[in-house]
Amino acid sequence: MKRRIGVSGWLQHVALGMVCLLSGTAVSAQALPALGADAATVTVSGVSSGAYMAVQLQVAHSSLVRGAGVIAGGPYDCAEGSMWRALGDCMAPRTPDRVPSADATVARIEAWARAGRIDDPVGLADDRVWVLSGSADRTVERPVVDSLVTFYHRRLADEAVRYVRHEGAGHAMISIADPAANACDTSAPPFINRCGELDAAGALLAHLYGPLAPRVARAGGEVIAFEQREFTVVPPIELSMAAQGYAYVPQVCREGGCRLHVALHGCRQGEGEIGRRFVERAGYNEWADTNRIVVLYPQVAARSGLAWGSWRWVYNPKGCWDWWGYSGPTYATRDGGQVRAIRAMIDRLTAPAAVEPGRAAR
Repeated sequence: MKRRIGVSGWLQHVALGMVCLLSGTAVSAQALPALGADAATVTVSGVSSGAYMAVQLQVAHSSLVRGAGVIAGGPYDCAEGSMWRALGDCMAPRTPDRVPSADATVARIEAWARAGRIDDPVGLADDRVWVLSGSADRTVERPVVDSLVTFYHRRLADEAVRYVRHEGAGHAMISIADPAANACDTSAPPFINRCGELDAAGALLAHLYGPLAPRVARAGGEVIAFEQREFTVVPPIELSMAAQGYAYVPQVCREGGCRLHVALHGCRQGEGEIGRRFVERAGYNEWADTNRIVVLYPQVAARSGLAWGSWRWVYNPKGCWDWWGYSGPTYATRDGGQVRAIRAMIDRLTAPAAVEPGRAAR
């Protein structure tokens, strides 16, 4: 015979469950270590909303970031703070005249620079970029990606821009490291596809850094789970960020001096949706081991309105990085909450290894 549980008893069970959940998170996560990574080698990449965030990081911190890999993403601050513009013109414009223009991108960047919200865009001049668009991608369609590439050609040397137009690829990370990857033309969770021997992580890293040593078949470094709260001015959930993020650290990088790459998952690709699959199977770690690269994997959490621990209304039901303004009007600038958090994580990883975590440069 089942024992009835009253309202007070039910609340106690819920409270106990929350305590256990929070305790488990605290035990599994640690402080992000200061590793003395080379601050002159910071690059970023991302897929979908992560691609848009990679571009935001590159532009907002152009004096720091040396290059970007953009998979299924579009121009900087394309949404201009509007979710409706993001869903329309910045993903699937209805008519050619609705495609974001390179002129509009230049104007937005110059306006933010004059306001002192982003670095001087002259810092983009020596960057390298690798951009991928799939012909089967109906989420961020090719004309939007074309506009981003047109902008890059205005600011960067032609040889610094590599644009891969893949015939058949859907909206996804293209990886050879996931044995259970979707078919190439798929646009569905976990948004990791196999397209023959195309290895997006390896290709973009080689373009950003130059020739690489061959990848290993099995990554042998350490995946570190760390608390993201330390890097956010407000609780992470206020910014729709997860309680913990990840970093992949090759054993040799404990000695310092390694390069640093930031890899950003897309919508519905965070740990809350697909576990550590992006962290472990997107394909970066196998290259990191043999090429002295630390890979940072910040994490976003899905929110739909109010959430435990937050009084702010945030609508981000698919766990996307903020590229349309749900975390505030300065989301695409140095002052954006998510941009600031990732920059603080970069500063920690590039701080001298002898510096205590709580005293790392910010």
